[in-house]
Amino acid sequence: MKQYNVTGMSCAACSARVEKAVSKVPGVTGCSVSLLTNSMGVEGTASEQAVIAAVQEAGYGATVKGAKNAPAASEAEEQLKDHDTPALRRRLIWSVGFLIVLMYFSMGHMMWGWPLPAFYNDNHVAMGLTQLLLTVVIMVINQKFFISGFKSLWHRAPNMDTLVALGSSAAFVYSTYALFAMTGAQARGDMDAVMTYMMDFYFESAAMILTLITVGKLLEARSKGRTTDALKGLMKLAPKTAVVVRDGAETTVPIEQVMKDDVFVVRPGESIPVDGVVIEGGGAVNESALTGESIPVDKAAGDMVSAATVNQSGFLKCRATRVGEDTTLSQIIQMVSDAAATKAPIAKVADRVSGVFVPTLIAIAAVTTLVWLILGKTVGFALARGISVLVISCPCALGLATPVAIMVGSGLGAKNGILFKTAASLEETGRVNIVALDKTGTITAGEPRVTDILPASGESEETLLRAAAALENKSEHPLAKAVMKRAGEAGITAEDVSDFQALPGNGLTGKRAGRTLSGGNYAFISNAAAVPEDVKARAEALSEAGKTPLYFAEDNRLLGVIAVADVIKEDSPQAVRALRDMGIRVVMLTGDNERTARAIGAQAGVDEVIAGVLPEGKESVIRRLKEQGKVAMVGDGINDAPALTRADIGVAIGAGADVAIDAADVVLMKSRLSDVPAAIRLSRATLRNIHENLFWAFFYNTIGIPLAAGVFVPLGLTLNPMFGAAAMSLSSFCVVSNALRLNLFKLHAAGRPKERAQAEAHIPETHIEKEDKTMTKTMKITGMMCGHCEATVKKTLEAIEGVASAAVSHEKGTAVVTLTGDVSDDTLRKAVEDKGYDVTGIE
Repeated sequence: MKQYNVTGMSCAACSARVEKAVSKVPGVTGCSVSLLTNSMGVEGTASEQAVIAAVQEAGYGATVKGAKNAPAASEAEEQLKDHDTPALRRRLIWSVGFLIVLMYFSMGHMMWGWPLPAFYNDNHVAMGLTQLLLTVVIMVINQKFFISGFKSLWHRAPNMDTLVALGSSAAFVYSTYALFAMTGAQARGDMDAVMTYMMDFYFESAAMILTLITVGKLLEARSKGRTTDALKGLMKLAPKTAVVVRDGAETTVPIEQVMKDDVFVVRPGESIPVDGVVIEGGGAVNESALTGESIPVDKAAGDMVSAATVNQSGFLKCRATRVGEDTTLSQIIQMVSDAAATKAPIAKVADRVSGVFVPTLIAIAAVTTLVWLILGKTVGFALARGISVLVISCPCALGLATPVAIMVGSGLGAKNGILFKTAASLEETGRVNIVALDKTGTITAGEPRVTDILPASGESEETLLRAAAALENKSEHPLAKAVMKRAGEAGITAEDVSDFQALPGNGLTGKRAGRTLSGGNYAFISNAAAVPEDVKARAEALSEAGKTPLYFAEDNRLLGVIAVADVIKEDSPQAVRALRDMGIRVVMLTGDNERTARAIGAQAGVDEVIAGVLPEGKESVIRRLKEQGKVAMVGDGINDAPALTRADIGVAIGAGADVAIDAADVVLMKSRLSDVPAAIRLSRATLRNIHENLFWAFFYNTIGIPLAAGVFVPLGLTLNPMFGAAAMSLSSFCVVSNALRLNLFKLHAAGRPKERAQAEAHIPETHIEKEDKTMTKTMKITGMMCGHCEATVKKTLEAIEGVASAAVSHEKGTAVVTLTGDVSDDTLRKAVEDKGYDVTGIE
């Protein structure tokens, strides 16, 4: 998407006009104009010159946003500065100054008899000329309304400024006519006519309309400026300089001059200038600017660091990996900007109305004036009704209802590490009723950890851990890393072993101080040492809980059992419970075997578990789930890309330094599942706010226009044009102020649980259909010792054409293969044996 700055827009009709004009340019496949940020996003192959020409032909200005190599924050930060409020404040101060004088003459003296210089005594022409001159001054001060309004009318695209300009001009022209008519009557000595014409002066109405609309514009500009506070706050985080090492010396350079692979240093208290990798030193880095997490993260050589995070302690020497607009911070800023530049589907209703709103209002005003003239009312009365219709109508309230809420919502999300890529994703996230969670890395930590240490009778935990660490130190198996990590936490250093042997699928052996150490599964260890029944029973209970028990022995003596598992994250059960309380059905997808998956699913509290699903198979599961409701897929954004793309909403969790995941619609910066219900809550709150804004905008115009037209005159209700202008000013201010209430929303504060029976009434249970014509073969396999071995065999078998699925168990030493075609035993055998396992039989 190419982004442009657009100038000259004043209301929703303007943005609709620009969007319509650019959409007609050959090669443009998509166009979205934001009145809030005065920006435009264009998709397609059209040239920049053609797009800019179309905008200019529509009566507005356009420029391409900053160059590719410019830092993302610099130009955007300048663009988001509130340039309107100071100018509007100056206009308002001058307008009010002259308006007070005008009101003194027109209302104070004529209605309440306030004193005037003797020159004005019985000099009605001088009184009228003074009012005319004061009104002209106020009109000149607020000439922008007339320039923009009549220019838009010339281009056959009237906007809000057109309504103001027409209403004010009509009041001024008629008052000027009344002044000249009064001058003639005074020359004839017809004092009754003079007083009648004086009562038809609407100079103060013309001036008051302009001043009150300026008040509204000022309030709106101030409020709109606050809606981008979150985005401006992110931009201010970007450091302006960096200390780089060049030719062996440290040099401070502007951030724009830092190049990829430059070496830079960061001392305590300094911000990290660009994304990089630590090559020397270490320290605690506060990453709250990007993730919202206030607890510092320890960094050492080899760890990644991100721009705008703060080094709180220690000295860091880093190598730059991403600079300029490629840094994490710049990509976050770009995501929030893109969300503001795109349109939510709900905004299209307001856009369609805004496109015809102003021409319709001009027609209603003209008809209103004619009807009252036909009914015999005076020109002044009829004109006042027409002017009231023009100035009370506010397309701005309609146009701002959605974008201000989207901007505040996406900004609030960004401050809490939740990034919505588009306005549509922010709107649609709240509508999901099924959430599919990938197990590894989403519900679980994504790496094996030691969960239980069961020393045999007469043995200590330290003795067991020392033997396990000595043996696993030379192993490359994923489970060995978990054992070594736990030993390190206990302060145990691995001892040397000799004659080390890794027997694939069985276990490990080695000699320590002349004694033989053995480690592995039950089948392997039972040949080396006697396993008491109570130990065996406890180990089997751990297996039922989805954990992998590792037995260790020294010579012929059992030392004990260490259980390893990919444990669930601390906040996963709470997050799943929050989703269920919101009326959302939670499904867990995993490639693990059924037993492990069920154990993890039970701990997390999900509604349904679908096990044995490979990454490429998740996409088809999501397709089936979509038949039952709107689905959000939550994954790590790497292996889950097809499923993330297939889902109605793809959520990449724990993206960290790689936020630009194309497959996802929502990116969660923290590896915290609780951010998923928070994102849904925020989306629902934003959608609710949009509905409130749209209701207010439609309701205001539905009531205000008939009142201004005089429909309620028989009931004694009329509307002075000045009050109409005041109401128009306040309508936009109310809409923007309501959107700002979102800043008070608590993302992680759970509401009252919904009735799940009601929520699930429309969501049937998932049934994964199986082929009718299938056959199964059971393979006897030796060499498998853990869940990772199972996964390897399973993936290998399911990659064979004609194999629908494979249920593998390392404990039973079997693989039950479901076939949909003719697959020979030799093909199955060769595939498994090529992975280092032995096939002893196929039935």
